[in-house]
Amino acid sequence: MRKIFTLLLLCSLVMSASAQIVDAATATKATDKTVFYQTPQIEKKNTFIVVSKAELRLYVYGTVGGDTVLMAKFPACLSRNKGQKQRKGDNKTPECKQSKPFHIQAIRNSSAWTHNFHDGRGNIKAYGAWFLSLYTPGHTGIGIHGSTNNESSVPGRQSEGCIRLRDPDIIILKEQYAYLKMPVIIKNETEGPWGWELKAHAKAKPIKK
Repeated sequence: MRKIFTLLLLCSLVMSASAQIVDAATATKATDKTVFYQTPQIEKKNTFIVVSKAELRLYVYGTVGGDTVLMAKFPACLSRNKGQKQRKGDNKTPECKQSKPFHIQAIRNSSAWTHNFHDGRGNIKAYGAWFLSLYTPGHTGIGIHGSTNNESSVPGRQSEGCIRLRDPDIIILKEQYAYLKMPVIIKNETEGPWGWELKAHAKAKPIKK
């Protein structure tokens, strides 16, 4: 009888912990909003993107007067599988070193593009208004785009390798920040904020709506 009671207690604790984890994940998803920050005037050519796999976020930074400032933060959906991309179809987002960033090689109107996720929905619109094609040596077809018909996946890990933003966010990214040759750094899962990022975040002041 004592063993049965102990097992029931353990099951109850496991179920309670699982529920807390689900609730925490749901809360994070609901509260992870796009944020814009107060910045001095910064030329587009002095801005760059950092994608954090660990945080499921895309950051836009700018440099001015030898200082790096945080300009915007967007929730992001990355590949369903973790780790460095090795081949086409492995459902992984490629990573790069800070010293050798990827870059935007083309900006394409993707509002009419469709994709078949093989989930029973057939060919559906899936990319939002814009596809920011990235130069990722060794791999093709990787880009930053919207999440039409999949917006609930942002933030998360459900893409086939690209970086998904919410549909309104890809429009803002394209219109306010993106340009050809813009550097894009994609960190691996174990990389947290770098020292200069911590300084930029500490000084950043959100724009109040």
